[in-house]
Amino acid sequence: MSPSIFLISVLVVTVALLIRAEILGKQGQIYIFKPISTILVIGVALLSFLEPGWNPTYTVGVTVGLLLSLGGDIALMFPENRRAFGIGLGLFLLAHIAYAVVFTLLGGFSAWDLLSAVILLVLGVGFYRLVRPNLGALQGPVIVYIVVISVMVNRAGATVASPAFGATQAVMILTGALLFFISDIMLAANRFWKPWRYNRISLAFYYGGQLLIALAAGCFG
Repeated sequence: MSPSIFLISVLVVTVALLIRAEILGKQGQIYIFKPISTILVIGVALLSFLEPGWNPTYTVGVTVGLLLSLGGDIALMFPENRRAFGIGLGLFLLAHIAYAVVFTLLGGFSAWDLLSAVILLVLGVGFYRLVRPNLGALQGPVIVYIVVISVMVNRAGATVASPAFGATQAVMILTGALLFFISDIMLAANRFWKPWRYNRISLAFYYGGQLLIALAAGCFG
């Protein structure tokens, strides 16, 4: 069994246990399985260093994003603490910026970027109008977060038209970014719109998205 397949197999188990712990409110298990799951994804990204055609810009940039995500994951394990929530939001904001920078450096720009930007703008404005009544003092930070994650998805879409990426690799990156986007929308909808007991299923989207972005690091060359 290759190292990446082993890490992914373990990740599937830890994420399943994490979702179960979140739904059942077993905080002690959350403290264990959440950081372990993110560390496993970081491990998948780092394995790309063993590939002969690895790209330093992509691997280093994505690893930085994953490390920031790890910090955000830890902070968001304390959702009732407003300061911790703010720190988590800030760290994930930086993670999205790291991803957007990497995707832009290697993906460049194309005419399709304008179309995806318009679609993401419409989705972002619509979602903001939905959650705005319950945002309170977080209106500003949430607007900034929606803009930044939308930019990240837009930049991920640019990889599809870039010669720096293979077709399958670009689809992995774009799909990963979209899954990340969906997971954040689910998280925000639960917190600021309508609470849902099983909202932590969003973790499957989150880790699936992060994993695809990490796996793409090993597909160069």
